[in-house]
Amino acid sequence: SFCLFSSRSGAKLVAPLGCLVSRQKHTLPDLPYDYGALEPHINAEIMQLHHSKHHAAYVNNLNVVEEKYKEALAKGDVTAQVSLQPALKFNGGGHINHTIFWTNLSPNGGGEPKGELMEAIKRDFGSFANFKEKLTAVSVGVQGSGWGWLGYNKEQGRLQIAACANQDPLQGTTGLIPLLGIDVWEHAYYLQYKNVRPDYLKAIWNVINWENVSSRYASCKK
Repeated sequence: SFCLFSSRSGAKLVAPLGCLVSRQKHTLPDLPYDYGALEPHINAEIMQLHHSKHHAAYVNNLNVVEEKYKEALAKGDVTAQVSLQPALKFNGGGHINHTIFWTNLSPNGGGEPKGELMEAIKRDFGSFANFKEKLTAVSVGVQGSGWGWLGYNKEQGRLQIAACANQDPLQGTTGLIPLLGIDVWEHAYYLQYKNVRPDYLKAIWNVINWENVSSRYASCKK
């Protein structure tokens, strides 16, 4: 992608590196519903803290890290660039993952997907019940903090389930295109479900936004 800069001599295209100079800061996306909209499955207090504190912190830290990275690039300081990469991965992943997560949920969610996505689930997992069981098991089994994902393997043209540790972003670390992410960090459920992660995972299926997951699937197949 190129940035368009205009000057008195007219507009000119500047290569991507030039875009770093005037890059837009990342911002916290608005939720497409109220904090209490997913009750009783995920309560308002969790949603408010999760969005306005946890996700906001990833966004703020990502902006700080990118600023430092920009300086290291300008100086040609490769050592500094390398040392900043874990923070870039963690905060960048946190921002990417949560931005997907909020849209994967809906007060009108639950039930089962329809159409092409449902056909693909049956093809790749045998049945919706099998898929649900498998994604739940992978998410329950994440050690410590992380995510359970339904992703699309573009190379093989099939759906795949994966787990990622911490805030590792699915596509950047596995190559799978993210369709549905389940956050199993304790901050996503502890206030309501204490340490019983399986209860949270049972409840979250009631608010999965299959329309969103389906449109993500349709986009990545193009």
